[in-house]
Amino acid sequence: MTTPVMSAARAGLVRGRIELRHTFTNGQDLWAYLFPAVVLTVVMYFMRDATVPGMNFQLSSMTLPSVLGMNIAFGSLINLAQTLTTEREDGTLLRAKATPNGMVGYLIGKITQVSGMVLVSCVIVLVPGLFVTDSLRLSASSVPMLLWVLVLGLIATMPIGAVIGSLISSPRSMGLVMLPMMGLIAVSGIFYPITSLPSWLQGVGQVFPIYWVGLGMRSALLPDEMAAAELTQSWRHLETAGVLGVWAVLGLVLAPIVLRRMARRESGSSVAARREKALQRMPR
Repeated sequence: MTTPVMSAARAGLVRGRIELRHTFTNGQDLWAYLFPAVVLTVVMYFMRDATVPGMNFQLSSMTLPSVLGMNIAFGSLINLAQTLTTEREDGTLLRAKATPNGMVGYLIGKITQVSGMVLVSCVIVLVPGLFVTDSLRLSASSVPMLLWVLVLGLIATMPIGAVIGSLISSPRSMGLVMLPMMGLIAVSGIFYPITSLPSWLQGVGQVFPIYWVGLGMRSALLPDEMAAAELTQSWRHLETAGVLGVWAVLGLVLAPIVLRRMARRESGSSVAARREKALQRMPR
């Protein structure tokens, strides 16, 4: 028997697929897909002769899986946060709230869209990256690891993105999130081994999901002997699952509470007030 919530969930899936498909026809979205991939491919090309400190291994081959992990964690968190703030300001969220079970469909649609965008971004980075690196392993045995890291990484970061998007009042305030995120990327061993950082920065990086998703991707795509370049000289699969699991539980507990409070505050007058403020900031 189909319940109203199940119907709303199915409608959300359909909406998410449609919105994802629209990103392939929008110039701005296509630029957001392609520009980072082109930049990263060029960077990895020029890194092809550099090696991991103390090892005869191509640094670009170690960087590529880390970048995939960064795309998963960073992309899912930021994309969902930015979408929520934008659509709260333009009234999309208020219209969803006014529909029976509309928030269920809305959130499932956004999760579908953002997950698809992250997956596409990873593929666009991975495919050309395989041509400029020569030490990666992409085989049937690496696929299960890639999948569970991808899924757990999304679950660990998207609810936090929803919380941040609910707390930020305007898309123009996203800079307050981007700056600390850039700092986290710098201390998470994405572009250079985390073992080269001071121990206190290593500790900071290991608190957050970006490092662990990157580590999981490296364990899936790099040869087993490259674990020697990691902290504790191992891939730490249990720790990866544990830390990402803790972030997932934390986000899944907090996100519904924060989203409900945010939705209760939404009204026609609040949307109108935000639009008025936005118009006042526009140059005349």
